[in-house]
Amino acid sequence: MQSSPAQPASSTAYLTFRLATEQYALASNAVREIMRWRAPTPVPGAPPLLPGVINQRGQVLPLIDARLLLGLAAAAPDRATRLIWVHHDEIEAALLVDAVDDLIAIDPAHLEPPPANLTGPAQKAIRSVYRHHDRPVAILDPAAIFALVQEAT
Repeated sequence: MQSSPAQPASSTAYLTFRLATEQYALASNAVREIMRWRAPTPVPGAPPLLPGVINQRGQVLPLIDARLLLGLAAAAPDRATRLIWVHHDEIEAALLVDAVDDLIAIDPAHLEPPPANLTGPAQKAIRSVYRHHDRPVAILDPAAIFALVQEAT
């Protein structure tokens, strides 16, 4: 299989999205679908970072508020709010984000280690950092996201 000229064979595609003023990304192979915001069905007793579940194409997905997961303040959904259907191993969930930006190709050689001064959940969830148009993009680890959710429940 030939690679397209726009994306070298060594590059990986990442979906970029925003939380507050920060930009984040997930490897595209961990993303199944991007959905418009819709209110979840609440689950009694669930922690705030799990505001409920949604039904997408017959699959019930727990909804994870990415802001709360990473220690940011909660925000009311608006027209740009999106749900990202994320999977890792056998785990599937919808990640609530402020907005989805783009699909970009990143050469692994351009990834930098996360800043040493990271604390809290971000320290566990951010695998690496990439500079895109002179702005840092935090690359999230899907396994770490699900591990953080498990710790919180």
